[in-house]
Amino acid sequence: MKPLKLRDIIGPIMVGPSSSHTAGALRIASMVRDLLQCNPVKADFTLYGSFAQTGRGHGMDKALVAGMLGMHTDDLRIRNSFEAAREVGLEFSFKKDHAAKTPHPNTVDITAVGSNGSSVQARGVSIGGGAAKLTRIDGMDVEVTGEFDAMVVRQTDTAGNLAHVAGCLSAEGINIGSVFMHRKRKGGDSFTVFEVDEPIPQPVIDHILERPTVASIRLIPADGLNRQQRTNRPQKDADEAMAAFEALDFATAARALDYCERNGIPLSEWVARRERALAVALDTDPEETEAYLNRALDVMRASAVPPYRTEERSMGGLIGGEAAAMQAFAGTEFAAEHHACDRELSLAATYSAAVLETNASMGLIVAAPTAGSSGVIPSVLLSLQKTRGLDDKRLKAALLNAAAVGLFITRNATVSGAEGGCQAEIGAASAMAASAAVELLGGDARMCLRAAGTAISNSLGLVCDPVGGLVEVPCQKRNAMGAANALVSAEFALAGIPNLVPFDETVDALLRVGRSLPRELRETALGGLATCPSACNLCG
Repeated sequence: MKPLKLRDIIGPIMVGPSSSHTAGALRIASMVRDLLQCNPVKADFTLYGSFAQTGRGHGMDKALVAGMLGMHTDDLRIRNSFEAAREVGLEFSFKKDHAAKTPHPNTVDITAVGSNGSSVQARGVSIGGGAAKLTRIDGMDVEVTGEFDAMVVRQTDTAGNLAHVAGCLSAEGINIGSVFMHRKRKGGDSFTVFEVDEPIPQPVIDHILERPTVASIRLIPADGLNRQQRTNRPQKDADEAMAAFEALDFATAARALDYCERNGIPLSEWVARRERALAVALDTDPEETEAYLNRALDVMRASAVPPYRTEERSMGGLIGGEAAAMQAFAGTEFAAEHHACDRELSLAATYSAAVLETNASMGLIVAAPTAGSSGVIPSVLLSLQKTRGLDDKRLKAALLNAAAVGLFITRNATVSGAEGGCQAEIGAASAMAASAAVELLGGDARMCLRAAGTAISNSLGLVCDPVGGLVEVPCQKRNAMGAANALVSAEFALAGIPNLVPFDETVDALLRVGRSLPRELRETALGGLATCPSACNLCG
C-alpha cells in the first residue's frame, strides 16, 4: 500500500452519495475497463454483501456503469450514466447474490466484453473512503490496488519470466514498487502484477512480449484524479528522501503529539511537514498540497452554503429542502430566544443538512473521511468562519489538522460504515472536526487529541442503518449531530478537561466495537431504523 496522503483522508472529491458504494465502485469498474484495453460493449455485474443490499440507493449501479464508460469520481455525468451507456451502445445488467459469502461486504464481480472481442472476468472490492482493489482476474487471485500504475502479465509459469520483465523495466529506468505473483499450479498459467512508479511506454511492452512464455500484458493506470505530477528533478538520494518521510510518518497519535510538543508546533504543521517530505520522497510537487486544499475548501463551501433549493429532492426522495427550512427559521436576524441552539450551532446544523442534500442528489462533495459523513467537517469549519471572521488560510490549516486525526483512525481502525458502523463514519468525522475546531480556537496539539478522543467516545456503538439503503435518513441529521458533538468535545478540551483513556486506545476501542456490531447494523439496511414499519413503508 502506498503511504496515506492528505487527499486520501480529506477526499476524494467526488459525486455522492457514498465513497465506498459510489466512488469505490466506479474505481473498480474503471480498472476492469482498463484491463479490456478497448471500449466495452457489454458489462454484467454480480453484487454481493452490502453492495447487493444497499447499492442501488447509493447510486452504485450508476457508478459502476460510469466507470465502464471511463468517467472519474468527480464527473457530474455519473448521475446520467445509464443514458450515456445506451448512447454509445454499452449493454449492462445487474444481478444480486444474497447467499454467497465473500471476504469483504463491498464486493462485485464484473464480466466485460470489449469492442475488439476481448473479454475479462474480475472481482473487485471497495475498501472504504473511495479506495478499491481487484482481487481476482479471469479466475485467478490477484492484488491490484489502482494506487500505482500496474502491469498485469499473463505467462506460463517458467523460470526466468520475472527476471526478463524486471530487466526490461530496469533498462528503461522504470522503478518497480511491488511485485505479486499468482499461479494455479507449478508450470501452469500464472499472473504477475507489477506496480510501478510511472507509466510504461509501448516499446517496453513490446520487448517484454518477445519472450514466448509471456502470453499477454494488460495495463491499469493509477487513478487519474490522485496522480500527482512528477517534478522530473533529479533525486540525489531516494533512500534518504524516503527515510526523511518515514521519520515523520508516525503510526500513533502519541508519537505525533510527542513530536509536536518537542518542536512547539500544532498538528496541522506536522501534517504539512509530512506532506512535504512525502512529496520529496515520491518526486512530486509539494505545491500540489496547497492547490488541493484550495479546491477541497471550494467544493466544501459550494456544497454547504446558500442558495438552498426547496424543490430539489434526493435520489431516494427522503430528504430535500431541510437546509432551506433551517435557513428560513433562522431568518436574517437571528433571535436567540426562539432557538434551542446559538447562532454558531444553528449554522452548523444548516450547513451539514445542505451538504447531505448535495450528496444525496449526486452533487459534488468532499468525502471527509467518507461521503456519508461529508457534512460534519465543512459545517463546523464554515460556521466558525462565519461567526468568528476567520480567513481561508486558517481553515486550510484546520483541514490539515483534521487530516491528522483521520490518518490515525484510517490506519489503526476503519472509516467504513460497512465494517465499523456509523461510529466509523460520523464518529471519525466528528473527531476530525473537533480537533480542527480546537486548533482554530487557539488550543494546542494535546487539546486537539483530547477533543478527538471525546468525540469518538461519544459516538461508540453508533450503528449504520440507512433507511432503504440510502445515504439520506438518518444520515442527514446524524451529520448535524456529529457537528454538535465536535463543538461540545472541543469545548471540553479547551476547558482543560483531560480524558482518562488516551486517543490511541479510544481508536482501538472504535475498531473493537465496530467488529462486534452485528452485520445488520453495518450499512446493510437490515436493522435499526431501516427496519421500522414506517421506514419500510416509505421504501416499498
